[in-house]
Amino acid sequence: MIRRVLLVSGILSSLLYVAMNVFVPMRLEGYNSASQTISELSAIGVPTRALWIPLGIAYTVLLIAFGCGVWVSAGRNRALRVVGGLLTANGLISFAWPFASMHQREVLAAGGGTLADTMHLVLGGVTVLSYLIALGFGAAAFGKRFRLYSIMTILALLVFGALTGIDGPRVGANLPTPLVGIWERINIGVFLIWVVVLAVILLRSETEPKGIQQ
Repeated sequence: MIRRVLLVSGILSSLLYVAMNVFVPMRLEGYNSASQTISELSAIGVPTRALWIPLGIAYTVLLIAFGCGVWVSAGRNRALRVVGGLLTANGLISFAWPFASMHQREVLAAGGGTLADTMHLVLGGVTVLSYLIALGFGAAAFGKRFRLYSIMTILALLVFGALTGIDGPRVGANLPTPLVGIWERINIGVFLIWVVVLAVILLRSETEPKGIQQ
């Protein structure tokens, strides 16, 4: 029962993050989900910061619980154990996000960036790298179908992550970024879906994960 609760936490974490991206932007006047990044919802000085941070912490707790569930489910499957460890570690690192929030575009463009903005970029890079490694080990943990799906997810992360990164300097310069929000949300969305798929596979399994051929 504990294992199932931990695994269900993965599904809940993805649903919560989607809900955050639907309802929180509604509370910020003038915010455009297509042309603005998710981080701008929790930027220093933004009204929605007080709402986003506690919701983000709840998401982090759920992700850590899921990571523990994957670890417990791994059995002798070493690749899956690495996935669980990476997800848990990523969740723990995410507790630093409230201390590494970006400033608003206007402040950055005026040269008002601080160490928090640098930490924001570093944490973003660490998060993406941990996701890619987790996906790589996840691809090795199961059979052909899940391996192919994981590889496709990795490619999507690389493509849309690159598109998001290209617009990064324009965000700091307060220049138009008409599609950066779309690229970033697709990038995060494919990972959220991957988490749900992995959770469902493990919830449906009644044998050791290494014996599952997906």
